[in-house]
Amino acid sequence: MTLRSSANRSISLLLVLGLVRAVAAMETIVIRSCYDGDICTSISGERIRLACIDTPELEGNNAKPVPAMVAKNHLNGLLINQRVNIRRITTGRYGRTVGELFVDGMNVQQAMVACGHAKIFWRYASKCPWMQ
Repeated sequence: MTLRSSANRSISLLLVLGLVRAVAAMETIVIRSCYDGDICTSISGERIRLACIDTPELEGNNAKPVPAMVAKNHLNGLLINQRVNIRRITTGRYGRTVGELFVDGMNVQQAMVACGHAKIFWRYASKCPWMQ
């Protein structure tokens, strides 16, 4: 098997799994940092709540600091200083943008769920096409 056919098979598998979506029409932003596993800040200061997923909390009554830090570190590894595409959905109750992020066509929320760092936030799942 050649390297090209192996790469094509990998891309085909990602497409079948729904991890890659067309993102050409979306705006591109750069992520400065992620506060936890589902909240990031762009270099322009926009705070973004990743739609349709939930990750463990770092602080508060329901805090689970160890898995929360693992999710945060994983998300930072995927996004920090990266140009990402954003599909804005709405503005949340804390004034943050609620949206989907994509890196090289990969849906970040879906990837976070697939690797076990996030769970689907069923209450809002209808807002994300990959949940359909």
